[in-house]
Amino acid sequence: MPANRHLSQDSGITPGPVEGALQGQMQTPPHLLTVSACAWVSCFCRLRELGTSEPLEAVSETMSVSVHENRKSRTSTGSMNISLFHKPSHPDSVLMHLNTLRKQCMFTDVTLWAGDRPFPCHRAVLAACSRYFEAMFSGGLRESVDSEVNFRDSIHPEVLELLLDFAYSSRLIINEENAESLLEAGDMLQFHDIRDAAADFLERNLYPSNCLGMMLLSDAHQCKRLYEHSWRMCLVHFEAVGDTEDFYNLSKDKLLDLILSDELEIEDEQIVFGAVMRWVRHDLDRRRDHLPELLRGVRLALLPSACLIEAVACEELVMSDERSARIVEEAVQCKKRILQNDGVVTSPCARPRKAGHTLLILGGQTFMCDKIYQVDHKAKEIIPKSDLPSPRKEFSACAIGCKVYVTGGRGSENGVSKDVWVYDTVHEEWSKGAPMLIARFGHGSAELENALYVVGGHTAIAGVFPASPSVSLKQVERYDPLTNKWTMMAPLWDGVSNAAVVSAKLKLFVFGGTTIHREKASKVQCYDPGENRWAVAAECPQPWRYTAAVLGSQIFIMGGDTEFTAASAYRFDCESNQWTRVGDMTSKRMSCHAVASGNKLYVHLEAPASLALSEQTLSTSLIWKSHCPSRRHFVGLTTFHIQVEPSFREQGLQEQRHRLPHCTSLNPPPGFGVAMNTESTTAFWDLPLHFFLSWAVQFNKAQERQ
Repeated sequence: MPANRHLSQDSGITPGPVEGALQGQMQTPPHLLTVSACAWVSCFCRLRELGTSEPLEAVSETMSVSVHENRKSRTSTGSMNISLFHKPSHPDSVLMHLNTLRKQCMFTDVTLWAGDRPFPCHRAVLAACSRYFEAMFSGGLRESVDSEVNFRDSIHPEVLELLLDFAYSSRLIINEENAESLLEAGDMLQFHDIRDAAADFLERNLYPSNCLGMMLLSDAHQCKRLYEHSWRMCLVHFEAVGDTEDFYNLSKDKLLDLILSDELEIEDEQIVFGAVMRWVRHDLDRRRDHLPELLRGVRLALLPSACLIEAVACEELVMSDERSARIVEEAVQCKKRILQNDGVVTSPCARPRKAGHTLLILGGQTFMCDKIYQVDHKAKEIIPKSDLPSPRKEFSACAIGCKVYVTGGRGSENGVSKDVWVYDTVHEEWSKGAPMLIARFGHGSAELENALYVVGGHTAIAGVFPASPSVSLKQVERYDPLTNKWTMMAPLWDGVSNAAVVSAKLKLFVFGGTTIHREKASKVQCYDPGENRWAVAAECPQPWRYTAAVLGSQIFIMGGDTEFTAASAYRFDCESNQWTRVGDMTSKRMSCHAVASGNKLYVHLEAPASLALSEQTLSTSLIWKSHCPSRRHFVGLTTFHIQVEPSFREQGLQEQRHRLPHCTSLNPPPGFGVAMNTESTTAFWDLPLHFFLSWAVQFNKAQERQ
């Protein structure tokens, strides 16, 4: 059979002039053997386009390697005369054509199945987009040779189709209906860009009604930022979250994590107690045994007195469980100690939550100051409180529970003081604590594990090391409120004064300050109480005197003492020791002080006309501003727990008489009527828990009969 007829039959092309030319050349195969197959096909296509009758010998000659080498030597001048050609649209063009080939099922070599729908694809495209498919097709698995991969019902066909459309087009539409499914599928098939994009979309659409579900979803798929935002919203809106279906489906461990958090923002601990009881009753048979452990997470001693007696003691689930009853009895004893001002209560059931704190403004540097003010968040005003008995400046203030400790400072004659004044915020009374071992001013203080630490500063008392008032102290002291005693601890790595001192993650952190040589320090010094040792954790972004506030594991550093640093704000992660710039504050703040309460930062600053307390969110946007009654520098801010209920000494048992008007008609146990009619708070609170439980049973039965 003639060669040209063979070509016509195989290729489906009718012989023409060009093919006629090829017929003659096909009779001399030695020349054709020098041309590769791909070059021959390329040549053939070009001849068809040009419609030429040029012999194939000439074509093959122009395509030979030797001709190319001759051209290189002929045109080369030895200079770097080059040109880079780049077509920006090339990737999109290739993807578009690959997508067209996929839809036409051309050159596809694998078919993905989801449900009952097939999706023909190219292995190379899938492997280039996903490490999951790259491992599947190259790891010697069965799928590396099979022509089909069946996901069955593990992924919805519509979701897989969206993933494949992204792989072939780099575009994807995310909406409220598909975001969660895309996050799950993107994580499963390792389309990490899609997972992160879906997480960003969900983060922008977080609400109290869905934040709990988003927290669980992000936790399961390692979306750290979405988890942190969801977790924060759950803490801020716990009361609203407690009424959602997702709340009742929480695991015991996750619920315990929520109620144990100091960051939980609730106005009344009754909200937490009620949420726990609802969660247990939702599946009583399975969850009854979890109640004692969950009650440990509720700050029962912070409940109002009537609630602790009536609501908690009258709960059948609590009364019927011996372990739960013991927990309530411990809370009653802690409540009694709080109301009787019987020392520092360190029990976990009495530990204040940070959102239950209020702010105090104390002290200054320009002149002696004995004024103290409390910030009323709701009224957005500042209220005068009981004056400090001994006016002073450049002291430090720190709160432990319901008490504020004012240490050191300089008095009216410019003498440096060892004094420690203790302010009881419940009874609004001042008392004196044991004096420090070293008199100091310009120091910092922080609470760590229910103990008070004072760090650094200056001293100026003769005979006390160091004697020079210009030397920054290295000495660190620890005060135990239970024993009212001070102890010297390991000294600082570098002595500093006017540094920011905070506690986070069971460690002390000291930022910046002024060194022994009056230079601005740039070190972050960290103290581990378990080892009683200081170490340099990191370097500050720039050396200056700071103010710091703690939110969770993040420490926020703000302000400075120069024109260039006064507006700076940074975040320090005390777990990774990494810095992050969070932008500048709304105004420059020199010689300021800051504390955190709830999810907000409060910065006391010096303004040209007056001083103001500004409330900053995490994005450092100004919410409100309230002016202090007096002008002051180097002011101190501290937070303390404020009792929700009025002082029991003031209201006495009148509150109980109004709340329990029928108590005498229920034939309570002997002694109850006497206790209810006495003005002795101690006698009332010394009654054992079983007394209240017994009375509560009688009260409930009487209510049912009525």
